[in-house]
Amino acid sequence: MLETQVVVKVHEGLHARPATQFAKLAKEFNSALKIGRGDAWADAKSAVKLMLLGVKQDEQILLRADGEDECEALDRLTQFLSNVSAIVQGATAPDGHQGSDGSATAPRAFEHTGAARSADDADSSGALIGVPASEGLAFGSALAYVRDELVVDRQFVSEHEVTDEAARFTATLESTLAAMLEPGDGTMGNEIIEAIADVARSDDYAGTIRELIATRWSAAAATLKCGQDLAFAFESMTDEYLRSRADDIRGLTREIVAVLLGKQQKSLRELDVPSIILAEELSAPDLARANLANILGIVCTSGSATSHVAIIARSHGIPAVLGLPIDKDRLRSVARVSIDGTTGEVWLDYSDAHEKELSRRIDAQREQQSALLAYRDVEPSTRDGRKILIAANMGSLSELDSALQAGAMGVGLFRTELLFMDHQRVPTEDEQYEVYATLAQRFHPWPVIIRTLDAGGDKPLPGIRFPKEENPFLGWRGIRMCLDCPEVFEPQLRALLRAAAHGNICVMLPMVDDVDEVRRTKAIIERIAVELTEAGVPFAVPKLGIMIETPAAVLTADLLAQEVEFFSIGTNDLTQYIMAVDRMNPSLASLYKTEHPAVIQAIKMVCDAAKRAHISVGVCGEAASRPNMIPVLVNLGVDELSMSPNSVLRAKKLVTEI
Repeated sequence: MLETQVVVKVHEGLHARPATQFAKLAKEFNSALKIGRGDAWADAKSAVKLMLLGVKQDEQILLRADGEDECEALDRLTQFLSNVSAIVQGATAPDGHQGSDGSATAPRAFEHTGAARSADDADSSGALIGVPASEGLAFGSALAYVRDELVVDRQFVSEHEVTDEAARFTATLESTLAAMLEPGDGTMGNEIIEAIADVARSDDYAGTIRELIATRWSAAAATLKCGQDLAFAFESMTDEYLRSRADDIRGLTREIVAVLLGKQQKSLRELDVPSIILAEELSAPDLARANLANILGIVCTSGSATSHVAIIARSHGIPAVLGLPIDKDRLRSVARVSIDGTTGEVWLDYSDAHEKELSRRIDAQREQQSALLAYRDVEPSTRDGRKILIAANMGSLSELDSALQAGAMGVGLFRTELLFMDHQRVPTEDEQYEVYATLAQRFHPWPVIIRTLDAGGDKPLPGIRFPKEENPFLGWRGIRMCLDCPEVFEPQLRALLRAAAHGNICVMLPMVDDVDEVRRTKAIIERIAVELTEAGVPFAVPKLGIMIETPAAVLTADLLAQEVEFFSIGTNDLTQYIMAVDRMNPSLASLYKTEHPAVIQAIKMVCDAAKRAHISVGVCGEAASRPNMIPVLVNLGVDELSMSPNSVLRAKKLVTEI
């Protein structure tokens, strides 16, 4: 056993975000690892226990390691704790706060720090600017959906109350989840809510709350604490989709705490007047139980375009603007509001002249949309007779109906990492099969291209152990990670082969650099096919393709084309890697251009290689839906364009004009 003293230099100490990262690093070692602060000790591999230890910046702690790799463990963990900038770029958010009377207060939603301006900063038309989350125009009466702050007056209970408090939490958790899973008047399915329920019952949430109750925390205070910690853990992730799940944790926590406190919360279930919702916080459960037909639009001061609220709004054609910088008092005073979900503009208490102009624009859009509806069942061809497939990008079954209604000719990209993320664990083979089979059945006979798990250090997933990397975008991710994790990769491939029995499933490998990666995957598929045959399980071997996202894949496209049946160009990452530009860095936005000659030349090289090998080539990046890029891509030789469902009709029309 080894022990060393360390002065903690991590900014603001081991609160939620650094505690999560520190525990993740500690789990890379086999040794037993503990941190001591005064007389208290905590397991260094438990983020929750580290946060409860309350280690502050500039405090001296003891770090203890016992095991075969204890020397390396102490060295790496000491480096982490000694680095003031080990965790975040910029200031970290606090873990929550307590009132002056010691009572805990409910976590507030994070304010968007990207595109939104300050409340005093309007554009020339008088509009406030938020984050465009769901396209469309809307105006009408405002409904302020602002809930009172929940205050937990009693943070601890007596020893003899612990058992009853734990039982009360369990009963409240299950009754709250049952209410969430009860469908509302809208037509939204329960997939998103079921995923949230899965998180609620996990060890990271319910298990941690029970641990706190066992240490005499009240059920409400424990739920509030765990909700804060887990939300901050999600918020600290670099991947935008994962970061947005913090909103779900906050919404879930508020629902449970309100019931525990006996507080009546506002609900959208009884909404009987068409209105635009103005909210400080809005969660997926709120919308799941709402009468969506009476929601004309959504404005929220928190959230992002990748939140579940945004996904639900898009799937139902509800215009939405999130991350709007406006305070609670102003929200409550608004009588009517108009929004442009495409630009992120919001007009509060607009004039009659503005309403007249907006009505004209809405009528014009309806006419355009009606004209586009004529293309829903069209299989578009260019003027010289070349057919182009227009497919949908999807991340969950909640987007299925909108894709079909838009006339999507199959799925050009189904992101399976969201399926893994929503389960908060590695989903079973059968759970994956059900999702893949549903896609195949609903889109038959159109092809459904399912991308195998694309995760890495920049977007870690529960159940998979990722190493700490200096540059995760160039690290252990995509097909590299899958081939190293057969316990994750092979059940997914088995589920895909079973779903391929429906005839239209295609499998796509992400971040391929080398022919050997494809060959190794094909060998695994061949072995799984033998196993399924011997077990008498129906299956088919699907078409196998790869994403072209790296310069290496571009330069070896001729070799790769001999091993696969299709290419799909991921223009987002390809542009980033060719231009050596971080696409998440706003200061470099002017350099991130898919239309740059270097990127165009790379796409041409890939299309030429595909043509020589007689295989198809598609584009599933953001460029596939851009009106200025569609003619360029088609003329370069692209056979398929895959995009958000709401862009499908426009793309079909544009193809017919080429």
